[in-house]
Amino acid sequence: MEKFEGYIFTALCSTNFLISCLLFSKVTREQREPYMDEIFHVPQAQKYCHGKFNEWDPMITTPPGLYLVSVGLIKPVVWLADLSGQVVCSTAMLRFINLLFNCGNLYLLYLLICKLHLREKARTTSRRVLSALSLSTFPVLYFFNFLYYTDAGSTFFILFTYLMTLHSCHKASALLGVCSVLFRQTNIIWVAFCASTLVAAKMDEAWRVEHTKKRDEKSSPSQVPLSLSGVKKVMLFTLEFLTSTAHIKAILFVTWPYVVVGLGFLGFVVHNDGIVLGDRTNHEACLNFPQLFYFFSFTLFFSFPVSLCFYRALRFLQTLKKQPLFYLLLAGVFLLLVWKFTFVHRYLLADNRHFPFYVWKRLIQRHELVRFLLVPVYVFAGWNFVDSFKLRSLFWSLAFLACLLAATVPQKLLEFRYFIIPYLMYRLHMPLPSLPRLTVEFLLYTAVNAATLYIFISKTFHWPDSTATQRFMW
Repeated sequence: MEKFEGYIFTALCSTNFLISCLLFSKVTREQREPYMDEIFHVPQAQKYCHGKFNEWDPMITTPPGLYLVSVGLIKPVVWLADLSGQVVCSTAMLRFINLLFNCGNLYLLYLLICKLHLREKARTTSRRVLSALSLSTFPVLYFFNFLYYTDAGSTFFILFTYLMTLHSCHKASALLGVCSVLFRQTNIIWVAFCASTLVAAKMDEAWRVEHTKKRDEKSSPSQVPLSLSGVKKVMLFTLEFLTSTAHIKAILFVTWPYVVVGLGFLGFVVHNDGIVLGDRTNHEACLNFPQLFYFFSFTLFFSFPVSLCFYRALRFLQTLKKQPLFYLLLAGVFLLLVWKFTFVHRYLLADNRHFPFYVWKRLIQRHELVRFLLVPVYVFAGWNFVDSFKLRSLFWSLAFLACLLAATVPQKLLEFRYFIIPYLMYRLHMPLPSLPRLTVEFLLYTAVNAATLYIFISKTFHWPDSTATQRFMW
């Protein structure tokens, strides 16, 4: 059976690569010159191709990981084929690097699904394969396989890092984590998440032992207590656990490779006087709490084929009926956060080439009350998100939510690309959906991808003060 599954997956990878190459050819023919952020990335990579490693464009805000990997892959081609670096380091060739990352992401997603859903191995061959295919075509990620952006490579190294963590190869995981940070600084959050899963496992075990002794079945380690007494109990346990010398030694024994990476990153921040490289004026951190609500809504839309059903909606209504005061308080908190902590980046209001511009203009900015009227949607989307983790352990869920907050809230700009990794992590840890649901999910992603690429290629426009062709994109 495993051999047969291997054949199916190999055929799937080949087909996926072929179709992606055909789409890549079409996109590149239509947009030969660097577009959007490529006007910074492509020239910088070409400088590296010519050995000019000391030259750096001050407008680039991310580390040089993408350029280093590109040179590492392209230079051998130059030597073997006896070609000029100028020919091989063309815009098209640099973009092609991301198609290779796309293949890698498909394979890593498949391996992660097999590892995370090991207990569901029986009769799940088609579901595992289709899940991996569906997630590899996740629209926001898939679109950037055809442009020279950092998203495909950044996702590849984070997925690889997490896979090595799950296989207890912590030194390799930490090294891959360094590679991911070289693509994007905020990936340090997901390296920390990999380390925190190890801490969470030990805390869950200690929690389980403690409450088994007390025979407190209501405090199951797989449930996040919502009552004040439950929250207090978890906080006291966490404080006691993290102040225990024995526990700290046990944690450091396992997580020291990640600690080294964290200390190295801290050294970089001190030396750089901040996280951002280059243009800092447009990349300022703030407490933009509604970013979390946008992410919940984003997740609800892209996961509804596998996460929503009539019974789940009914269960939400029953939960509202049982705990009206809690949800009334939660809605009040959401309203307060929307009122006091909504920040709008000038890029969001000015750049009409991005889809978030139209989401903001035609939905949230339609009337000043709309952002408050959306709070019930945020509450349901948040409930659906948390409810999907009901089978995950308590402290794992808390670690993930903490990293999700760190990855979304400080971002002032509403940019769907920032949601790629947290969404994939969320979706990977959901129970394997049924085959019909996975089919609907794949069809949804395919339809969105087809529409996105069609709009990018065909629906061009021009700005009044520029002759350059403009295109719509994520």
